[in-house]
Amino acid sequence: MDNPRKYSIEGIVASVIFIVLIGVVLIQVFGRTPLFRGPVWTEEAARWLWVWMAFIGIAEVERQDGQLKMAFIAELLPDGARRILYTGIDLVYLGIVCHLIWIGYKTVLRTWDNVSVTLPTTDAVLYASGFVAAILILHRIVRRLIGRRDVTVTREPTL
Repeated sequence: MDNPRKYSIEGIVASVIFIVLIGVVLIQVFGRTPLFRGPVWTEEAARWLWVWMAFIGIAEVERQDGQLKMAFIAELLPDGARRILYTGIDLVYLGIVCHLIWIGYKTVLRTWDNVSVTLPTTDAVLYASGFVAAILILHRIVRRLIGRRDVTVTREPTL
């Protein structure tokens, strides 16, 4: 695999959400002091931002192919067999992610009318985080499978 670009939409979005999360948490912290009374929505917003940041961050890790691997057995295999092994793993992963997309879609539909406790939106916005992240992950798996078709697999680094 070629080296991924330094910046991606997933990484940028996760970073922006993290910065907003820091701002919301600071409002929450200072709202507990005598300086001013903090808004009630900050606790729920911090949770929602954290969930979105984590899911989009998972998509960024997938983009970088940076998930943990135990590659000691794969390293013993010749390049062709290693390529087949990693392709098989990605195909199983692709099936799991497709199922997660379906679950995420159904969850968003089911929570569409649930009103958030303190935020002016529905709970579907929170549950859409998993759905969106799964679509981004699906995109990266498909790109990796297409790229692997033409490139021989090099040895994976061990951890």
